[in-house]
Amino acid sequence: MRKLLAILQIFVLMAVMALPTAFAAEAPIMLAGLEAASSSSSTEAQHDWDTNLFFQTMQEKTGIAFSFTEYVSREAWTEAKTEMLAGEVAMPDMFFKAELTPQETLAFYEAGKLIDLRPYLAEYAPHVWALLEANPEWMEAVSLPDGAIVALPSINELTPNNTMWINKTWLDRLKMGVPTTAEELTEVLRQFRDRDMNQNGSRNDEIPLSFVSMWDLRFLAHAFGINADDYYLTEQNGKISEVLTTEENRAFLTWLHELYTEGLLDSQGFMAMRLVEAATSSSSSSNSNATAKYGVFFGATPQDVVGVNLASEYIALDPLLYNGQQVYRDFTGDLYRGTFAISSTCAEPEKLLQWVDYLYTDEGFLAAQVGREGEDYDWNDDGTWAYARTAEEVVAMQGTNTIWTTSMPSYASAEIQMKMDDDATHALAAELARVRQWEKRAMPLLYLTQEQMNRVTELQSGISTYAETRMAWFVAGDVELNDETWADFCAQVKALGIDEMVSIWQSAYDNAWHLDK
Repeated sequence: MRKLLAILQIFVLMAVMALPTAFAAEAPIMLAGLEAASSSSSTEAQHDWDTNLFFQTMQEKTGIAFSFTEYVSREAWTEAKTEMLAGEVAMPDMFFKAELTPQETLAFYEAGKLIDLRPYLAEYAPHVWALLEANPEWMEAVSLPDGAIVALPSINELTPNNTMWINKTWLDRLKMGVPTTAEELTEVLRQFRDRDMNQNGSRNDEIPLSFVSMWDLRFLAHAFGINADDYYLTEQNGKISEVLTTEENRAFLTWLHELYTEGLLDSQGFMAMRLVEAATSSSSSSNSNATAKYGVFFGATPQDVVGVNLASEYIALDPLLYNGQQVYRDFTGDLYRGTFAISSTCAEPEKLLQWVDYLYTDEGFLAAQVGREGEDYDWNDDGTWAYARTAEEVVAMQGTNTIWTTSMPSYASAEIQMKMDDDATHALAAELARVRQWEKRAMPLLYLTQEQMNRVTELQSGISTYAETRMAWFVAGDVELNDETWADFCAQVKALGIDEMVSIWQSAYDNAWHLDK
């Protein structure tokens, strides 16, 4: 299962590539801004890109070689971007793995330091252009309000979400089907509570539904027609609205309180204890005698919570029906913006786009993420591919033979990931792919100015602290949810500026570039 992490896990790494204004005989310079490793798991920051076989492969394909200068911390790279924007440091020709925020992208472009790539894409980056044309929401997400495409994204069609996982083994023992509504889920949770589901002789050690804080629980709000982001906002037909003060949210919180009162929710959920329990469970999961304790939980993959040996007992729970409809919040989306840009100092942007366009193909994805065909992986006769190395070697290759594709310009199609010849990985990818058909971003990816973002951050601080705390109190029964307390909750949310928050994002949406403009 560790092979799966080579495809699906998220590492945040960053770099900036600088080339001379013409491709001279000497190697162009790549400034590699890598995040300092917060733990030993961040292997790429511990390797030298001069000897990385990925860049050697790219040199063989394109004839372009680089010399590297590395940043060793996020702070250093963030400071460097600030200095470049202020004109205190010379601009590179190309940003690669740059983690440009929407505000930085706008600022660099408006300062004339980054160019509009749109006029070049169809001719010099046809794979990128085809992807954007085929997916209008991606095209809109990477387009600035004036239509310029300044930064290219990382695209992953199977980015892990905060998925609901349910114990299929327990359902089979109960001879119950997979729940499809809030009412059916409630009844399943009652059975999980009342029966010795893990068959260890005790009826009080199972946790019907486990969660960590209101953040997890809000992913259940889809059962009441709510699909909102972390700002509690949603977009429908071009209109931005908030969900906190809606009757649907009140009904949702009332239902959660009923679950909590009946002992169907993790009693430790609001104390975030599951994180400790999960770490303990995962570390001991090599014990084949380990028994499951969770009926339903949230996570990117089941092994993240229950470990490898118990993960096969769980399947992804399809979104629950609400008025005959199914929708589930897409937390991360397909796109990670701001990974690649070209500065106005570059004399030949066409060649740089031709270089990066390869990374938006299945072959380019494998070269970056998996390695070299015949050495690091092989194709099977049935059209699947498999690692030619052990799981330990695959992990060790990150930063030597390959490079983490998250936050770098790339395209990880669902198809190429599903072609991996590993039963456990394929089964999990199939689960993620099935649920993904109902996933939808609550809000489109928009561009705010730095001033707008500063105000949103200020508003969010007050709104989030109050709303998350008060909603947790409603669920746990610390404050009774009635007409009076609900009116007070709504009034306080309004007083903290939720309407101004809506207005800022509505303005950003109205000013955004849309295909129908």
